[in-house]
Amino acid sequence: MRERGKVTVNLTHTSALKMNQPGRYFDGGRCLHLWIKSETQKYWIYRYIFEGKRKDMSIGVFPRMPLSEARKAALEARILRDKGIDPLEERKRSKAAKNSPCAIKITFEQFANEWIEMKRPEWKSTVHGNQWSSTFKQYVYPFIGNKALNEITTEDILKILSPIWKVKTTTAVRLRGRIENVLAAAKTRGYRDGDNPAIWRGHLDKLLANPDKTHKVKHHAAVDFRDLPNFMLELRSRPSLSALALEFLILTCTRTCETLEAKKSEVSGDIWTIPGERMKAGKTHRIPLPFRASQIIKEANQLNANSEYIFSKNHKPMSDMSLLSLLRRIRPNMTVHGFRSTFRDWVSETTDYTPELAEMAIAHSIASKTEAAYRRGDMLDKRRLMMSHWASYCQPLICSQSNINVGLAA
Repeated sequence: MRERGKVTVNLTHTSALKMNQPGRYFDGGRCLHLWIKSETQKYWIYRYIFEGKRKDMSIGVFPRMPLSEARKAALEARILRDKGIDPLEERKRSKAAKNSPCAIKITFEQFANEWIEMKRPEWKSTVHGNQWSSTFKQYVYPFIGNKALNEITTEDILKILSPIWKVKTTTAVRLRGRIENVLAAAKTRGYRDGDNPAIWRGHLDKLLANPDKTHKVKHHAAVDFRDLPNFMLELRSRPSLSALALEFLILTCTRTCETLEAKKSEVSGDIWTIPGERMKAGKTHRIPLPFRASQIIKEANQLNANSEYIFSKNHKPMSDMSLLSLLRRIRPNMTVHGFRSTFRDWVSETTDYTPELAEMAIAHSIASKTEAAYRRGDMLDKRRLMMSHWASYCQPLICSQSNINVGLAA
């Protein structure tokens, strides 16, 4: 039965312009036809049979799409159909792909910076977030910073990691984990698909040497406790906020981030209370401040009185590199973290204070779970005495050979 309004004609661009009678005008017996709904509504339609069903696929509006382009589009649709692909479904898939997040070109650097800022609140210190940013700027962005998230491959990750995998193993291992986290978040947001090229197990472990077997653990280089009074004398000769912060760190046996993010509101009398969210172990830590440490707080306050932080520049915490840069000028091969070891060596070699008390002073967790379950106090009074003797030993003006052996029982 002939469809009403269906006419087969030899279409030309001129004849199509003149046609105004509603109906379907098939182009010389082809599957392409011009569907005229009214004088101003004319559409190109490709009609085909797929899996026993007749389907009409809109191609374009006439005369905006000329006859030549309509014939080309119809031919492309026919080729798909001949390959067993439904042209209509293929167009839907293509449109969905273009509108998907993966099709949006968001670079690794753009997304990583955004992700770091979103995650900062859950990190214990701003120093941690700054380390993410600095390592990405130094090692990652030069390779894939401008690359779209969905275009990053295993080869890209190897170009980043291979040069530093053996010479800076610890940095490289941490960097790999950070890249993996960012790419995993990108996939969750829909900006990537497929496997994560930075994942270790079952992937990069087949391509890179096992760091546990090739990297020897190096302890933080520390100033010898016997040389500490001389070091403190040199440190005191360098009047600066960095010098005050480093001396405070040494006297309190704290980590860099704990010192640099110390707030004035955390100090009450001679007690500095660091909240659990800023501690590595996640527990609140009270520190009895020796007299010199309290003096340092007052001196630092004169340099930035309106800041909430004790050691502050422009109302913001100092950079962690400020302490390291200062230390390198005095003792080039030493590390800031090493002063905690200096303290432990001093306790072990020259005093009768217990290892437990020393570990508590540097906020190390109790190794024994049973002992930890029964431990309720923090031995503040005993630690106050120990920290006072530590501060006396550190003072270059009153230090002498006679006070090396404190000989006090904890």
